[in-house]
Amino acid sequence: TRDMVRSQVAVGGDAAAALEEAQKAILQLFSQIRDIKNKAGESETMVKEITRDIKQLDTAKRNLTTAITTLNHLHMLVGGTATLATLTAKRQYGEAALLLQGLLEVLNHFSAYQNIPQIKELSDQVECLKKELGEQIRQDFETALSGDNSSRSVGSSQQLAEACLVVSVLEPRVKRSLISWFIQLQIKEYTIMFQDNEEQAWLDKIERRFNWFKKSLIEFEERHGPIFPPDWEMSERIAAEFCRVTRTDLSRILQRRNREVDTKLLLHSIQKTVAFESLLSRRFTGRTLNLSSNYDPANNPFEESAPVTSANYQNITSQPFKGIISQCFEQYLYIYIDAQDRNLSELIDRFVEDVKKQPAVDPKSEAGTSVLSSCGDLFVFYKKCLVQCAELSTGQPLLSLANLFKKYLREYMHRVILANLPKIGGRAANSIQFPVVSQLKDLKDISQATTGLIQNFSSLLKEGETVRFSEQDQVTICTFLVTAEYCLDTAQQLQEKLKQKVDSEYAEEINLSGELDMFHSTISNCLSLLVQELDIACDASLISMTKITWSQIQQVGDQSMYVSQLVSSWRGMVPRVRDCLSASRKYFTQFCVKFVSSFIPKFISMLYKCKPLSTVGAEQLLLDTHSLKTVLMDLPNICETAALKPSRKAPAAFTKVVVKGMTRAEMILKVVMSHADPPAVFIEQYIRLVQDPDTVELGKLLEMKGFRRTDQAIYLQLFKEADKEELLEETSSQPAQGSPISQSSAEQTRVKKLEKLIKKRL
Repeated sequence: TRDMVRSQVAVGGDAAAALEEAQKAILQLFSQIRDIKNKAGESETMVKEITRDIKQLDTAKRNLTTAITTLNHLHMLVGGTATLATLTAKRQYGEAALLLQGLLEVLNHFSAYQNIPQIKELSDQVECLKKELGEQIRQDFETALSGDNSSRSVGSSQQLAEACLVVSVLEPRVKRSLISWFIQLQIKEYTIMFQDNEEQAWLDKIERRFNWFKKSLIEFEERHGPIFPPDWEMSERIAAEFCRVTRTDLSRILQRRNREVDTKLLLHSIQKTVAFESLLSRRFTGRTLNLSSNYDPANNPFEESAPVTSANYQNITSQPFKGIISQCFEQYLYIYIDAQDRNLSELIDRFVEDVKKQPAVDPKSEAGTSVLSSCGDLFVFYKKCLVQCAELSTGQPLLSLANLFKKYLREYMHRVILANLPKIGGRAANSIQFPVVSQLKDLKDISQATTGLIQNFSSLLKEGETVRFSEQDQVTICTFLVTAEYCLDTAQQLQEKLKQKVDSEYAEEINLSGELDMFHSTISNCLSLLVQELDIACDASLISMTKITWSQIQQVGDQSMYVSQLVSSWRGMVPRVRDCLSASRKYFTQFCVKFVSSFIPKFISMLYKCKPLSTVGAEQLLLDTHSLKTVLMDLPNICETAALKPSRKAPAAFTKVVVKGMTRAEMILKVVMSHADPPAVFIEQYIRLVQDPDTVELGKLLEMKGFRRTDQAIYLQLFKEADKEELLEETSSQPAQGSPISQSSAEQTRVKKLEKLIKKRL
């Protein structure tokens, strides 16, 4: 232990010694760093003393170089100014252009010395020479190109070409002034020849304007074209000014003589103008249109709203001159719209006459009905008008044309389709008083007008009249149906095309939804007419079913006569409708669905009238019902004779409707076949078999079994007191031995035997 204590004491002493040595080393390192810093400062001072003279020499050299350069520029400026004055006096513009460009660059070096009088004086002399050059060149042009001096020599042309080089160096306003003067000189003859009071200024001779320009442009390019630099684009500038003057003149003339303008003259003028604009667009790039002082983009309705520069103009539009003249006709396009209104009115009148004279279609034909040719003619005319108007304007006139299209779509459906539906009983469809389209306050009235036909049909039935459509009438209804479908599809395409063509600000106002609803309503009404015709064909057979004395039937035999009559009615009409609607399969399916949706409730209502009903009679009715169900399941594919087999499977949606409806009829008959005693079991059987039971239906079933109203009271009371949900739960579970449901097993066995008999007979 003593040794350990001694060793710890020794360790403590060693640590203190090490710490002392470290402190000494730090002090020594700090001293060395301070020495290095002092030496660095001394070195920096020494370097500054060494390079002080060198910096002075560099500054002197830089100042001397600047002075020499400035003196050289001053010498060039003084000498150049004198030389430029001499060249100006001698009209040596080629050399003057190069010298002037150099002088202007030299003057930029003296921009900081304008406070020195001598420099200011030289700068003023150069400005005076520039002004003198501009005025002198303008005078030379006026002398050379005006009056009798226009037939100048080759030397004069060369001098003017060199003068243009000088103008390119001068201020832009000098160039603009010279260009404007020259363009006005070229257009002067045009403005005189085509003054408002001149005969050739009117629209019928508008092509003379364009011919004059073509001839003048060729003459300019041959005589004056070489004078101007290519980057001045003088031909294009002249074309732009010609278009501006022409637009102004035509606008003024149209305003003064607008009553003399008819559709033919207007279209002729627009077509010639658009063709001329297209020619200019192919000939020129349009780069100077937005740079010309005479060009106003706001006057061009086809101009993009984004900023236009010479660099991006060609990317913005491939037809820069489109609308630059023809826009003046836009406010007068109402003349064109009014003319199309008259043309469409005459077209509809012709369609009405044609549909009356149209020969009858062979109802035996299996080719299917085709769309009325008048419908195709109408939309072809629409397409022609749309293309034509879009070339004239895509603004308000095109929107007006769209509204015109809407008007005559309604006219066509009203006067050609609805007014010519087949005769109803002793009255013709066109004798029914439809409201005139112009008198309809909104499209809802049009829909009401189309449904009026069906309402009238129903009223005739209530009056007890015999209302039947002939085979030809059925074909005609199908023809009108497929025509309405064609109108529906084509009108949707028309709406999209109009929205694509019209300006974006008017696109939301293009809306044909009312007309599309009208076509849907017409299709639905045509289907309703066909369904009611087939319904009426079944009425006699259903009535004969109720007249059979079902209580006296002794045994179940083959299907009853009324079933064969019903099937015969279906075979007589459904294949014809299917052939007529072969190109509109979905509407044929709708026809079948609507028919079974109407027939099955009517059949069930007739079942209630078959009373009193014995058990054997109920079995016969069940056999007949199953036979009808089998035929209805494949009604869309039914053929004229049983020997022909269907070629496709009936749609699932249709099959679902038939199964649901006819199963209810079967369940009703099964309830009637059940024993009425005990009453609780009968009510339980009724609730279990029939979906959505109610007291009214229960009373009808009891009447079918021959119960008088006084005898029905106990059954109705039991039904009202019964808890439907508990009964359903009890009947869904396995019945106990000896329960009331087990007592009805004999009835279930009898029903199963009857079903086997039905399947065997079929």
